[in-house]
Amino acid sequence: MDESPQTPETPGTPERPGALEAPEAVAGKPLDGRAELSEFLRTRRARLQPQDVGLPSYGRHRRVPGLRREELAQLAGVSVAYYTRLEQGNGRNVSGEVLDAIARALRLTDAEHAHLTHLAKPKALKKKRSARPQHMRPALQQLLDSIDGVPAYVVGRRSDILGWNAMAAALFGDWGQLAPKDRNWARICFLDEGVRDFFVDWEQKASDIVSYLRMDAGCYPNDPRLTALVGELSVKSEEFRNLWATHDVREKGHGVKRMRHPLVGEVTLSYETLRLPDDCDQSLIMYHAEPDSAAAQALRLLASWGRDAASVGSATK
Repeated sequence: MDESPQTPETPGTPERPGALEAPEAVAGKPLDGRAELSEFLRTRRARLQPQDVGLPSYGRHRRVPGLRREELAQLAGVSVAYYTRLEQGNGRNVSGEVLDAIARALRLTDAEHAHLTHLAKPKALKKKRSARPQHMRPALQQLLDSIDGVPAYVVGRRSDILGWNAMAAALFGDWGQLAPKDRNWARICFLDEGVRDFFVDWEQKASDIVSYLRMDAGCYPNDPRLTALVGELSVKSEEFRNLWATHDVREKGHGVKRMRHPLVGEVTLSYETLRLPDDCDQSLIMYHAEPDSAAAQALRLLASWGRDAASVGSATK
């Protein structure tokens, strides 16, 4: 049975709260928690087909992409009316058990499950914390400075770069030369044309950053600085607008990045992301190379060059 015409789902129609909007409409607009919840559920449902979840697919012509609401409700064990209210952004009083069932039905990752919970059950504490300025403890800068031969930096909310060591400056450029508000990975990635050549897989880097911002938006929907950042990037970058409209979220604790450095050429480094135990909004990110590899030699060359390069900066100085 098709869904009610009162809840149209044709992509791009005005009824879709999270559909791609004109840049001028996005800029400065506060993030609407109900719309975020609604569109997140819509986009997750749209990526599943009946055969993906063991349901029969009747006919070749389906009016909506992916699963219908009644199919998703059936899988989650809730009524269609209940799920419809939730997908329309009404997450009040929804239980954790129901969210768990919907997450299983949608085959959400752990990061997506957490994001759904934040959107459906926002906490007042998040609003207060998001207004506080971010500060990196001085001891962390001392730790960064003591790490020899390994690019390392600390990133906070909104992908703000809070501190770094000499090797990070040698690899990525001296962030100390930037204005404090520009020490931000999202700004650097989408507004600095040189970064597109620096990262061999720029599209993946850009997608990762937008995913992090989406998760921040779920945790801190009332953060005015995040709203301003999203608005600015939506106006200035079509790539950002398109990625933001996907509502994708994920966390990557480790991985590999390929970079083209002007001094050492192409280098492939592994990275590890360590979330700080006393501040879950800050993470220490470290890049390293396989022993005796070409990348290890490149890092040694950068370390030698970095000692004579620009001095290390910190957002706290």
